[in-house]
Amino acid sequence: MLRKILLISAFSISTIFAQAQSKSTFKSWAQTPPMGWNSWDCFGSTVTEAEVKANTDYMAEKMKKLGWEYIVVDIRWFVENDKAGGYNQTDPRYVMDEYGRYLPFTGRFPSAADGKGFKALADYVHSKGLKFGIHIMRGIPVEAVKRKLPIKGANGITADQIYTTDLQCTWLRDNYTILADKPGAQEYYNSILELYASWGVDFIKVDDLSRPYHQGEIELIRKAIDRTGRPIVLSTSPGETPVKNAEHVKEHANMWRMVDDVWDVWKDLVHLMNVAKGWYPYISEGTWPDCDMIPLGRISVRGERGQDRMTRLTKEEQYSLMTFFTIFRSPLMFGGDMPSNDEFTLSLLTNKEVLKMHREGIEVKQLFMQDGKVAITSRNKKTGERYLAFFNLGDKENATVSVNLSELGISGKHKIKELWTGKVTQSSAANISQEIVPHGSKLYSIK
Repeated sequence: MLRKILLISAFSISTIFAQAQSKSTFKSWAQTPPMGWNSWDCFGSTVTEAEVKANTDYMAEKMKKLGWEYIVVDIRWFVENDKAGGYNQTDPRYVMDEYGRYLPFTGRFPSAADGKGFKALADYVHSKGLKFGIHIMRGIPVEAVKRKLPIKGANGITADQIYTTDLQCTWLRDNYTILADKPGAQEYYNSILELYASWGVDFIKVDDLSRPYHQGEIELIRKAIDRTGRPIVLSTSPGETPVKNAEHVKEHANMWRMVDDVWDVWKDLVHLMNVAKGWYPYISEGTWPDCDMIPLGRISVRGERGQDRMTRLTKEEQYSLMTFFTIFRSPLMFGGDMPSNDEFTLSLLTNKEVLKMHREGIEVKQLFMQDGKVAITSRNKKTGERYLAFFNLGDKENATVSVNLSELGISGKHKIKELWTGKVTQSSAANISQEIVPHGSKLYSIK
């Protein structure tokens, strides 16, 4: 009896240790905010292998050395007859295997032929020194439920035994909710993550997890990723993730969306900055509140919203968006077609000083947001220099934004560098003050 108790105790201790170890391990996969490209803003649900490779080549040549590394294929790569400008939910034809696991449509991804999945495309991305990611919807395919397909590794349990129609995604009805406590539920997520790991997936964006917050399925996904032994970054989507679930999400995901899709309209950035007020305390190495994709450059080539265009944001608004995303230390997932970038767009993505702030800034906090004026600060953990961002959210008039430098621990002589322009000034003033145009911003480092 004593031997049995000791064995049970030893097993319990080892299980607790393994769980704690997995939590610390997954946070080590994204010590700085992930940076990459996502196909959604420009190609919607119709991106092709050739387009993915073209964006891979561009990133490898022009951006990799500055920390950009993920290439992510977004939604519905497994539907044969999807369309630009939305989703075909009338008569979608799904590609999946005998275990109810989606496979890439070879008409758009020819290297997936003969059951190879995304292995060849991932290999191509890896050959360029980059990492490969995919998007999925939470849950189990409706088609797998209808056909009562077996779940791999679940001892005869079939898809129709682990689902519910409750809380089915309202805007895309490909999948049903998985009942997290049902036998076979963990095995289904294990089976798809096992498949993705065999392809060489390094990043997975799982959609419809956050509103409402699907705690059970998030935990199944976390366990399934850890079980693969592969460092796969987990991104939950979309927002608005409830701040009340912050402690849970930061222990299970590497990044999570704070808002719904951010498009190239000014009001989306203002809304994002308001929602972000609750998330500053949770900016931490390995786990990042996520501002969404960057809707700059050429977007909606075949996107969900609007026609093929260069971003509608003005240059001032583009600076403001990038200033907020970087000082906040959001993951940076560029949404435009990179080979179509103009020099200005590329300059927003490759400013070394701004990316250094994004990579090395700590203690990010908002100093104030009032009367359309915003000030945000952080500190470089290596150099000690202070960063300061000013914004004018107003629509019509210039606004003077000021901060007393004593709030940043700065007194006496100091050097101020404007990060976007490189302009340097010396000062002994107790305040830093700047007149900002409507929708504009300024970004400084102060030593």
